[in-house]
Amino acid sequence: MHPKPPIFLISGPPGAGKSSVARALLERFEFGIHLPLDDLREFVVSGIAHPVPTLTPEFGRQYCLSLEAGILLAQLYARNGFAVAIDNVVSVDDARVFDTAFQNQPFHKILLLPRLETALERNRTRRNKSFDTSVLKGVIQRIHAEYGGQVLGADWTVLDTSELSLEQTVKKILESRTVVS
Repeated sequence: MHPKPPIFLISGPPGAGKSSVARALLERFEFGIHLPLDDLREFVVSGIAHPVPTLTPEFGRQYCLSLEAGILLAQLYARNGFAVAIDNVVSVDDARVFDTAFQNQPFHKILLLPRLETALERNRTRRNKSFDTSVLKGVIQRIHAEYGGQVLGADWTVLDTSELSLEQTVKKILESRTVVS
């Protein structure tokens, strides 16, 4: 019998490298799927609510729908032999939803937390967004402060990726939780 494939929750502020790390990590597995929950939210054609400039109740509703959809997709693909990386800005409270959903699966929570100035610079120079990323500056500052002030459990791997290459980051993730690739 083959071992169950791992599911990774990769979180961090915008500019932390979540998507790049998720893709590079999954290249280590025979089958892997990257689920960026921002992309699920972007599937909304009419009535989409964005988190900037202000968080609204409608954004909250759409955010919760994306979490639920991400969980269902992750479960489906994992059942069919895929390693999964869910990439999203997730609070410690929201992560509990994933804990419950993946309690019978190898599940790894990763927080990428580069120094604030590093995240801001990465955001400033990124080219993978269809909007002016300068609108995220305040969001990055707020989220970075929130993550820095949170007490995470021992089940989180927290990585300061300020000085790490993509390959070094992936290696640390794989080493951190005895992940079989």
